[in-house]
Amino acid sequence: MRSSLAPAIRVLHSVPRDNWYRGYIMVLTFLIYTSYHLSRKPISVVKSQLNRNCSALPNPPANLSENDTTWCDWAPFDQPNYKELLGSLDTSFLVAYAIGMFFSGIFGERLPLRYYLSGGMVLCGVFTALLGLGYYWEVHGLWYYILFQTLNGLVQTTGWPSVVSCMGNWFGKGKRGFIMGIWNSHTAVGNILGSLIAGVFVSTAWGLSFIVPGIIIGSLGVVCFFFLIEYPEDIGCSPPIQNAGEKDDLENIQVMNSSTENIFTNQAGDTMEDPGIPQETIEHPQAISFWGALKIPGVVEFSLCLLFAKLVSYTFLYWLPLYISKVAHFDPQKAGDMSTLFDAGGIIGGILAGAISDLINGRAVTCCVMLILTAPMLFIYNHFGQTDLSVTIAMLIICGMLVNGPYSLITTAVSADLGTHESLHGNAKALSTVTAIIDGSGSIGAALGPALASVLSSHSWNYVFYMLITSDLLACVFLLRLVYKEIKEMCSCCRKARGFRMM
Repeated sequence: MRSSLAPAIRVLHSVPRDNWYRGYIMVLTFLIYTSYHLSRKPISVVKSQLNRNCSALPNPPANLSENDTTWCDWAPFDQPNYKELLGSLDTSFLVAYAIGMFFSGIFGERLPLRYYLSGGMVLCGVFTALLGLGYYWEVHGLWYYILFQTLNGLVQTTGWPSVVSCMGNWFGKGKRGFIMGIWNSHTAVGNILGSLIAGVFVSTAWGLSFIVPGIIIGSLGVVCFFFLIEYPEDIGCSPPIQNAGEKDDLENIQVMNSSTENIFTNQAGDTMEDPGIPQETIEHPQAISFWGALKIPGVVEFSLCLLFAKLVSYTFLYWLPLYISKVAHFDPQKAGDMSTLFDAGGIIGGILAGAISDLINGRAVTCCVMLILTAPMLFIYNHFGQTDLSVTIAMLIICGMLVNGPYSLITTAVSADLGTHESLHGNAKALSTVTAIIDGSGSIGAALGPALASVLSSHSWNYVFYMLITSDLLACVFLLRLVYKEIKEMCSCCRKARGFRMM
């Protein structure tokens, strides 16, 4: 008697082939961008090791003079202006990242993503490892660290436009905010893993805090080269617009008169092709110009909003471990571990922001509310966040949720909404350029925040938090026009819904 098919195999067999590949692409791009953030995080953990409170350390050298309080510091960061010197490392990386991002999207649309992405990852690994080799080569010249931070910042720009563009080629609308919120947790996961890996080596051999992440991202770059699939049509899968569930979503959005448009579509025109008819040639859509992307409604507003929102997020990213170490008096490893709570809160915040924006159909409203709530929480954390360990943990998680929620939503679902605006006639090629413009604008703020923090923190940490609160409120201001528009459309939908019920 022939046995029946095993239950697990029956389940696996019931999942369509296209869905398997889409899940595979989602996991692969998640791991790819996780490695990007994993490789840029170590510098924030190592900072507190480059300049320490040497007088509190046991077993000083026998020939040490009484006035030497910098014997344990790493030159040139043993100077009184060490905060400015450390800030120059952040600035060199982030300025290069901001400038490179505006060009990266243009290159990403015109080059094969697999080559562009894998090449960028390998170079990221090389430059990150070279920063760590400075420890073993005993390099004490500031130029060395600034040089490789700058080069690393440039090649890091290959990541974000590429992975968003690849996801846009494969995925339809669906629950875009919620799904992209989950997918965008790679940012926080990378930060957490980067902090933990760097923290393992920071107190003994901080060079490995860079070398190990460099090996990881370089290795994943090789994996990307051999396994990334740019378009579903390349392996005979259906483009995402042919998904029936997406068709239902499109009809619902048309009824609700949504303020945002189709996300992650990959159609060459407005007509759907019959999947049963074989295509002789695959024509991918043409790239959009930089100025054409700027004319898309909402791109300028969200770009300016992200400039200030990312300023807040990246100031935490680069200075939080040092702040915890200096204010709460944790050692460098524990300070790095504590800072991961902020990133853990960011995962929750990104998912919540996406889910709420899907529910109320309002991206700008969701961002604005979270930004308004962030301002008082930053004030409370600065004044009361270090009074008790449990309070510190709770405040770090809450601040991470509120700070990273809008940042996550704008860089993923909002960018994808705008990158598939109706004025583009289904040209998903615009995703890379729109994403680069929005994230590039945010990267200007990301460069300004840590640079200002390096100057302000030398006077008082209070000034740093006043800067963060001001930036947070400015981010909210730039969304007010879109918030008004979304609220107006929500009210219109409610009136229509009441009218239908009365009929």
